[in-house]
Amino acid sequence: MSISSTVQSYIEGQSIPFEVITHRHTQSSMESAGAAHIESEHLAKAVIVKEGDEYMMVVVPSDYHIHLGKLHKLLGREVGLATESELMELFPDCERGAIPPLGTAYRLITLVDSNLLNQNEVYFESGDHEHLIKVSGEEFAHLLGEAELVDVTRHH
Repeated sequence: MSISSTVQSYIEGQSIPFEVITHRHTQSSMESAGAAHIESEHLAKAVIVKEGDEYMMVVVPSDYHIHLGKLHKLLGREVGLATESELMELFPDCERGAIPPLGTAYRLITLVDSNLLNQNEVYFESGDHEHLIKVSGEEFAHLLGEAELVDVTRHH
C-alpha cells in the first residue's frame, strides 16, 4: 500500500509542498520515528475519540499520551477511544494503525496539541506503515484548517 488517496488529494488540493520519507515497515508511530531517524516530538499522531456516534480526532506528538481527564474537562463531556473496527470504517483507505492526523481531510472535528505547532517541521503517517509525509510546521497548521488548539496531553 502507499499514501492514502484521501491524504494525497487533500494535500495536493491545498497546494502544499511535501516530501515523502520511506522507511522500513513499522507497527507504531514511535517505531516509525526511529526507523526514519526523526525526533518523536516532530511526528504527529492521530488519536480518535468518540461520544455516541460522533467522532473527533486529537492530534498530538507521537511520544505524548492523551490525558482523557483533561479532554473530558475541556469538552464538558465524557469521550472514549474508538475501536479498531470503527477506525477501519472511518479510514477505509488506510492500513490499521497508520491513521494520518489530518482530520479535515476525513471531515472530522480536530483538536491539535499546541506543542506540535511549535515545531519547524512535522512528519506524519500517510496511511500505510512505510511512508511518512514531511511538511513545515506552518504548512501542517494550514493542513489542519479549523483545528482547535488544546493542551490535553501528558508526556511519557
